[in-house]
Amino acid sequence: QVQLVESGGGLVQARGSLRLSCAASGRTISSYAMGWFRQAPGKEREFVAHINWNGGSTYYADSVKGRFTISRDNAKNTVYLQMNSLKPEDTAVYYCAAYYSGRYGYEDAYNSWGQGTQVTVSS
Repeated sequence: QVQLVESGGGLVQARGSLRLSCAASGRTISSYAMGWFRQAPGKEREFVAHINWNGGSTYYADSVKGRFTISRDNAKNTVYLQMNSLKPEDTAVYYCAAYYSGRYGYEDAYNSWGQGTQVTVSS
């Protein structure tokens, strides 16, 4: 199983930007589709973005479409989430995950998860 470590979170003002990274170890992720999810305080974890194995296809939650971009560098075994025009409602712990099978927008389609990185957007 692949190990995933997220980084790049922090405190940012509304309309600012952050780039999250998800570094994989243990095995290459070049054959995996990958996803980002987030969990705000008191809420369930929700889908943010998904990217196929070579970056040729990407999918986003409606709430982040046009503001967030998921990408990957298979040579670095890393997946990214570029977040622009951040809003206070984007405040959450962000998780990356390795896709296994099923519908990409659902947690149970992923079988490896990182520990998460906190993103806080102030108004």
